[in-house]
Amino acid sequence: MSNTISVQPVVMAGGSGTRLWPLSRGQYPKQFLTLSGEHSLFQQALLRLHNLEGPGLSLSAPLVVGSDDHRFLMQDQVIAASLGAPTLLLEPVGRNTAAALTLAALQAGSDGSDPVLVVSPADQTVTDPGAFASALRRAVEWAARGVIVVIGVKPQRPETGFGYIRLDTSDAHSRVAEFVEKPDAETATRYVDSGDYFWNAGLFVVRASDWLRAIESFRPDIAAATHAAWAARRVDGPFIRPDRALFEVIPAESVDYAVMEKCPKSDIDIRMVGLDAGWSDLGAWDAVWQLGHKDGAGNVSDGDAIIEDCRDTLVHATSRLVSVVGVDNVVVVETPDAILVADRGRSQDVRKIVSRLEGGGRSEHILHRRVHRPWGWYDSVDAGPRFQVKRILVKPGATLSLQMHHHRAEHWIVVSGTAEVTCGDSKRLLTENQSTYIPLGETHRLANPGSIPLEIIEVQSGSYLGEDDIVRFEDSYGRAK
Repeated sequence: MSNTISVQPVVMAGGSGTRLWPLSRGQYPKQFLTLSGEHSLFQQALLRLHNLEGPGLSLSAPLVVGSDDHRFLMQDQVIAASLGAPTLLLEPVGRNTAAALTLAALQAGSDGSDPVLVVSPADQTVTDPGAFASALRRAVEWAARGVIVVIGVKPQRPETGFGYIRLDTSDAHSRVAEFVEKPDAETATRYVDSGDYFWNAGLFVVRASDWLRAIESFRPDIAAATHAAWAARRVDGPFIRPDRALFEVIPAESVDYAVMEKCPKSDIDIRMVGLDAGWSDLGAWDAVWQLGHKDGAGNVSDGDAIIEDCRDTLVHATSRLVSVVGVDNVVVVETPDAILVADRGRSQDVRKIVSRLEGGGRSEHILHRRVHRPWGWYDSVDAGPRFQVKRILVKPGATLSLQMHHHRAEHWIVVSGTAEVTCGDSKRLLTENQSTYIPLGETHRLANPGSIPLEIIEVQSGSYLGEDDIVRFEDSYGRAK
């Protein structure tokens, strides 16, 4: 009989990252941002789990659970990082992590196996990948024996943005005594001083069947509803889609509330493995400052920034020069269409700005000025009454939908690359410095038949220029009605 443990890495790629606004937004949340190095947080999570491979472990291709809205972002970033072919499970709507982990367990066991799930959020970072892999391997060994394992981080400071794990000090095997939710500052200080509490890193290691038994025991409603949605799934190319109508009725609950907090009071064996690997969930701008490379005055800068006579300040510039003078403990984040200035100690309150944007019917909490699409991206560079100018990039071999507009005409100017333009019954090729006109109401399509990116300038004119004025007839990405 083989002693090899079958391991299924699982990356939870949902979440909106509201506290890292304006860089993180609904259609491009923080897990897909590259805040340091060459890889996004999502790519880093996949790479870290890949490093678990070693003697005694049989590692499957990763399983990613993420939002249907981000499916092409996930796919593009997997390809860009040469990360193989993960299984992509798409949530049609957000129902928190209990449903997501249940989906993963059902999918992981669909071939009759019962692997150990190593579950990681997609929006964290560590500075010591070797120590991370070592801790996760220890957790896998425990989980293979039927134990639910959580990963705990020794607190570096009183932190009100994390949940905590309290260990049973009478037990020599790191048995968990209690999970506690995010505390106030005074309580967090007491937790850190006691030495008995650890940050809850949101990392779990559990055999698929053990998770399913636990969720069925504590929350049979979530278990049954998730199973029904998964059973009615359909496969769409690289994506696995649970049934939307059935998924929408699943109660929204976190892994902690649904199962983990109940385990210490039950007969389920739940233990903690400590992690000392420079872990951070980068949950707010203060955490980005904590991890950043600081100058002699404790300032951290990224992009085109000039800092004069400041201390412990973070400046993140994405599109222009940002200068700050004579401020301490401040966060300044610049994007092409929004700027944040905040007291660094109140980074958690950035989510209140996002709530106000949402309540006011604005779009800056959802979209950047540059909007990513499966075929490339567009950047809205200027607009006025009855006109809008966009810079558009189409990836090699990519094709936009065959479409028409009721309220606008379009002028296209090729800046670089080759454009294949369908307009009505005609089709022709345009190269650099050539242009064309798409009349209002005309069926049209833009494609890039070349081997280099196609870049065009699009000038829209008409009575209504909203993105919802698109009628799609054919689409390579499943968006045609």
